[in-house]
Amino acid sequence: MIPDNSSIVLKKLTYLFVAVLSLLLIPFAAMKFTDEVQWTGSDFLVAGLMLFSAGVVHLFGILRIKIAKYRWFASLILIVVFLLIWAELAVGLFG
Repeated sequence: MIPDNSSIVLKKLTYLFVAVLSLLLIPFAAMKFTDEVQWTGSDFLVAGLMLFSAGVVHLFGILRIKIAKYRWFASLILIVVFLLIWAELAVGLFG
């Protein structure tokens, strides 16, 4: 039996959520071993929202692009925008 689209989407979103939580474990663990990483709850929230949002945009937007070359270009733009926003929030790159 082939699953319907909603179960596939829910499965992908669940994997994305687990991946985001796994990535957030890195700074959480680093905070236990060094004083150089000092994240607050709002830092984790913003990072989680950014990672999850980028993942959702990738899943629902970029993967709908049929031509592989355009898909790579769109993925690259998404990564660059994500990193620029991250850098601005972290160190005030533009301000």
